[in-house]
Amino acid sequence: MLLEYKTAGCLFYNHSYTSSVNFDTYNMKYFIVLALVAAAAADVSHIVRHADADAQIVKQDSDVFPDQYQYSYESSNGIAGQESGVLKNVGREDEAISVQGSNSYISPEGEHIQLSYVADENGYQPQGSHLPTPPPPQPIPDYIIRSLEYIAAHPPAPEPARRA
Repeated sequence: MLLEYKTAGCLFYNHSYTSSVNFDTYNMKYFIVLALVAAAAADVSHIVRHADADAQIVKQDSDVFPDQYQYSYESSNGIAGQESGVLKNVGREDEAISVQGSNSYISPEGEHIQLSYVADENGYQPQGSHLPTPPPPQPIPDYIIRSLEYIAAHPPAPEPARRA
């Protein structure tokens, strides 16, 4: 079957109408399969309601003052936390806040996780049995110690001043 298409002054001939229909049917089947695969692979975790979504706050307390604060909370699903902070060196150049607190919850594996922390001029310092621990320090190799001693005994000559 010969079909003619006239679009914007151009004349197109389709010599194989039946193969064109089969090609469109193949494309439609391919699209449907692709859509089904995409739907199966889609992340729908945000649609599934988690058991913790209905948790209620069972205890909450807070006090805030100009130079200190404290708060605590506890929920019905076992999440709890508390924190207090104090402004140190008020009015001085090294004025800073010192914070200490803790929180706890039950992990998805059923383990009770407890974290306590201090945050002050020395940085954030968390503590908890679930946190990884760094390996013990290794001794400095002899060749590094000898190199450092040599550099200390033979400092490099100063570079001459450059003119600009």
